[in-house]
Parts: sequence; C-alpha cells; structure tokens
Amino acid sequence: MRDGNCIFCKIANGEIPSATVFEDEDFRVILDLGPASKGHALILPKHHFKDLCEADPAVAAKILPLAGKVGQAMIKELRASGFNVVQNNGASAGQTVFHLHVHVIPRYDGGPLMVSWVPGGATAEELAETAEAIRRGI
Repeated sequence: MRDGNCIFCKIANGEIPSATVFEDEDFRVILDLGPASKGHALILPKHHFKDLCEADPAVAAKILPLAGKVGQAMIKELRASGFNVVQNNGASAGQTVFHLHVHVIPRYDGGPLMVSWVPGGATAEELAETAEAIRRGI
C-alpha cells in the first residue's frame, strides 16, 4: 500500500531522488536533508504506514535490526562514538511527516546535545497507577 500524496512514499520507492545508503525490498535508508549531525539517516518503509501503531508487525520487526546495522556502519565508517535511534509518533511527539520512519543519528564526542531530557520524579503509587493504566490498554 502506498499513498500517492506522501513524500516519504515517493522517496522510499525511488520516485524522488535521495542520498540512499541502503535499500532492500522493504526499506530505503536515506540521509536526512536537515541532519542533526553528519550522517543522520532515515529508515523509510516502502509501504505506507502513518506511524508505528499502524505498521505491519512483520515490517516493524525488521526496523530495529536495520537501525543497528546502519548505526554500526556510522561508528565504523564515520567514526561516530555512538548513535540514537528515534521514532516519533504523533505531532505532539515531534512527527512532522506522517509516514512511519526511524531516525538513526550518529553521535560524536564533543558534539551537540540532542535527544535528551531532564529526568522527572514519580512516587511508587503514581508508578503503580500508571503501569496499571498501560496494562489495561495492551
């Protein structure tokens, strides 16, 4: 399934040129045009899924191993010291293109801070209530 109006569908399926670093029957991995760091890549499924919640489980199961493969190449070939794997779902989570995609962002010693937060706090009671609510929804 493809969405004819989706720019990531067009890129993933080769209709729009991209700096492709990997491709197979399910995915195209491209360099991000607005990189957070040198080598920032996007994993794009070739089929359209709005987000992770809509993804075919067989396709979703392949994403994390592919992200590891791409990140390992960044460490080896770009001399990154680590990498982040980021996947945003929904506008409030930072998703701007509503086609499932995963960012693989190489990190470099002394590089800018990114993908970070200040840890909050929660009581044991709050944690128990929150865990119960999530369990109900699964």
